[in-house]
Amino acid sequence: MIIRILGEGQYDVPDAALDDLNALDTEVQAAVDIGDPEAFRARLGDLLAAVRERGTGVPDDVLTASNLVLPAPDSDLAQVAALLGDEGLIPG
Repeated sequence: MIIRILGEGQYDVPDAALDDLNALDTEVQAAVDIGDPEAFRARLGDLLAAVRERGTGVPDDVLTASNLVLPAPDSDLAQVAALLGDEGLIPG
């Protein structure tokens, strides 16, 4: 699965990592739901770090569609709240 982190690039993440990413996504959503900016920033950082750690960077000269797009590391709570759907940032 190709996941783009806005402002950073794309990562090829194995499907086996999706359960872990979904758990982190749930924590991001919980922080947004209660309006806690510090918890939000920490949980978003955890999610993005997991994508970087479990994925392999896609070279900039390779053009491929992203399956998921995650917010930039410097996104604020309000910006991410606008992106969240019923299933968070990562469906499933």
